[in-house]
Amino acid sequence: MRNISICCVFLLLAVSANAQQTAHRKWKQLFNGKNLKGWTVKIKGHDYKDNFGNTFRVENGVMKVSYDHYDSFNQQYGHIFYKRPYSHYILAVEYRFVGQQVKGGEGWAYKNSGIMLHCQNPATMLKDQDFPISIEDQLLGGDSTGERSTCNLCTPGTNVEMDGKLITQHCINSTSKTFRNEEWVRAEVIVLGDSIIRHITNGDTVLVYEKPQIGGGAVNNYDPAQKKDGQLLSSGYISLQSESHPVEFRKVEIIDLSKEYRKKKK
Repeated sequence: MRNISICCVFLLLAVSANAQQTAHRKWKQLFNGKNLKGWTVKIKGHDYKDNFGNTFRVENGVMKVSYDHYDSFNQQYGHIFYKRPYSHYILAVEYRFVGQQVKGGEGWAYKNSGIMLHCQNPATMLKDQDFPISIEDQLLGGDSTGERSTCNLCTPGTNVEMDGKLITQHCINSTSKTFRNEEWVRAEVIVLGDSIIRHITNGDTVLVYEKPQIGGGAVNNYDPAQKKDGQLLSSGYISLQSESHPVEFRKVEIIDLSKEYRKKKK
């Protein structure tokens, strides 16, 4: 285990040093800019693959989260999942918040979305489950005044470790600056299996933690068989959130590091 941890540290240092110099690595586009091919939806209160209210859609080359067919949000939290799981990778998402929050949205969900990492298989989510068991790179937007960091950590049904200590607090703020109004932001995350995860905002590392694992609360109406507290999360699905404020994603791309990790491990 010690050798594996050392390998993970060296791999993290290697990919971190080159996170912004990825010309020698090829980004794979998870979002094709045309349609939702490769993605499936799960919205609370609705069956798996039911894109209620056309919440997730593509217009003018952008993936949009919209609520024009909602009378009220009514805690219908939604997630759109890419079709396959990943374990070791660099993920980049370019996003911005637009328009007004839909009626019935929670105050904390104002200009709030997220990149969900190491998600459970969406097919295993129950109809009334609100969030997938996962690690969240929380995306927040600010207004013309006040400070509000982005690329924070939230933990629906999970915990992590920092400095060798188990963290059970649901959300931890990053050190990012505030991004205001409808500004586009590039959020990157380096995920090394069940070892280290690093959040990066517009090129700046803003949060680092390790040993993502199942545990804690902040997820409701799940199948107990899917929540094995203490189990490390070494891989999982990637999803983007719908939490009541309109948001746009113009890019979702990934560099799969699995082969590189296996070489380092040897």
